[in-house]
Amino acid sequence: MRLGVAAALVDGRRVPGDVEIAGDRIAEVGLHGARRGLAAPGLVDLQVNGFAGIDFMSADRDGYVRAGHALLARGTTAYQPTFVSAPEAELVAALRALPLDAPGPLVLGAHLEGPFVSPRRLGAHPAGAQRAPDLALLERLLAAGPVRHVTLAPELPGALELVDALVARDVVVAAGHTDATAAEAHAAFDRGVRTVTHLFNAMRAPAPRDPGIALAALARPDVAVQLIADGRHLADETLLVAWRAAGGRLALVSDAVAAAGMGDGEFTLAGRRVVSAGGAVHGPEGQLAGSAIALLDAVRHVHALGIPLEAALTAASAIPARIARRPEFGRLAPGERADVVVLDDDLRVVRVLVAGAEHAAG
Repeated sequence: MRLGVAAALVDGRRVPGDVEIAGDRIAEVGLHGARRGLAAPGLVDLQVNGFAGIDFMSADRDGYVRAGHALLARGTTAYQPTFVSAPEAELVAALRALPLDAPGPLVLGAHLEGPFVSPRRLGAHPAGAQRAPDLALLERLLAAGPVRHVTLAPELPGALELVDALVARDVVVAAGHTDATAAEAHAAFDRGVRTVTHLFNAMRAPAPRDPGIALAALARPDVAVQLIADGRHLADETLLVAWRAAGGRLALVSDAVAAAGMGDGEFTLAGRRVVSAGGAVHGPEGQLAGSAIALLDAVRHVHALGIPLEAALTAASAIPARIARRPEFGRLAPGERADVVVLDDDLRVVRVLVAGAEHAAG
């Protein structure tokens, strides 16, 4: 099957010509006789709390199917359902309900964003659900479901013991919702923390002689950073500075909640009421509570700021796949799995394929 595109994004480069799919694999690229559109790797989102009215904390299989269909229509072909800080029983129930085999985009595994976060940097996390680092609790959560990514505050007493346990299990460890100083950040990075969750948001604010974890991460070439490019979590200038400092190791994430794809209204985030209005989502105390965007919206936003489209798409595909330690995803090249999104000149989704199978788009 040929896609009928004018070009393809292959390892970050635009290659003129059509793409041929054979079974679940990319067969060839750069074929003569192409028409219109750009074939790009399917997008990979590391932080999705919910989508299309579905809050993953309380979702059943049907909810995941509904949300997955909406994610696919917006170009996301692999993602990590994300669970913020909540009581242990709720986290265990959510992890047990997570269906790795649900039809739609590939579920890479769960992202636990908490509960081992700083009480000083909770953001929209409920204060009563935050927990001090507790190895026994971590073990129970890991046993409950397919946890592949954990965000924690590394400066908390006992947090580095959790880092050691997660690294030993090959779970990705991210620093986030943290008040870590630069020194505490470097200690965590040296211990095995390799990425930072939503850079600048819910973390110690940098100052000239107190750079905090955000600038420490930007200064380390061995640390990947993730950020929310929705035009609300970060000023555009902040986003561009981060991009110029960390290009090639910066991943876009949506941090989408149930409001994403639904317009204005009231929704839930881990069971708590949030309000979506004018494209922003706020929690009960007025703080930002995730986003109402899909990952492709983040690509459009950074591209509109002057970031080359090839780099913007790579930051939403290959780089997050590498952070997730799943480098076989987020690539469009001969022999690779055929997870593909076809975009028109206005970056609208024309076609979506998962393992070579076409799904409804738009």
